[in-house]
Amino acid sequence: MLPFDKDVLTTGEVAKICNVAPRTVSKWFDSGQLKGYRIPGSKDRRIPVSQLLRFMKEHGIPFDGVAGGKTRVLIVDDEREVVDVLQKVLTQQANYEVRTATSGFEAGLECDRFKPHVMLLDVHLNGGDSRGLANLIRTDDDLQLTRVIAMSGKMTDGQLQGLRTIGFDGFLKKPFQVRQVVEAIEHSTSLVH
Repeated sequence: MLPFDKDVLTTGEVAKICNVAPRTVSKWFDSGQLKGYRIPGSKDRRIPVSQLLRFMKEHGIPFDGVAGGKTRVLIVDDEREVVDVLQKVLTQQANYEVRTATSGFEAGLECDRFKPHVMLLDVHLNGGDSRGLANLIRTDDDLQLTRVIAMSGKMTDGQLQGLRTIGFDGFLKKPFQVRQVVEAIEHSTSLVH
């Protein structure tokens, strides 16, 4: 079940498994919620796998990250046909775990439940509230590792490029090919893992 062959993990490894920021793991450790120890003469923390599994079970953290689970992708677009096609293709051809949302509110709920690794976000969603959603993800400790990829059929390449300065990790220009979507997802997650 476990992708690691060691009994003790670093805070960074625990963060990847739980899909949270390393500082969140440090807070759990420092507050005594997550048991472990410090390396003598160092500030580095170590968490035994047995303690991590106990903690995850107690706090309802999904075990899919422990099993080396699939990349979780959340598609947010108010065009139903775009969502349906992307979901089908990414699930069947790329073997991602995919969920969808057609509004900013629905996307917020899915982020909380699903903790996506990558969000494909239509920047023109319901009147353009995508910036607010991207900012929400940037400021949520539990979503620090989520990468947000903008999707648009109306913006110029220069405008899309400019999205990086306001918190987006990448962009896709509609219409796009499946290969481009998979490459964007793989590129954004390789920055994390």
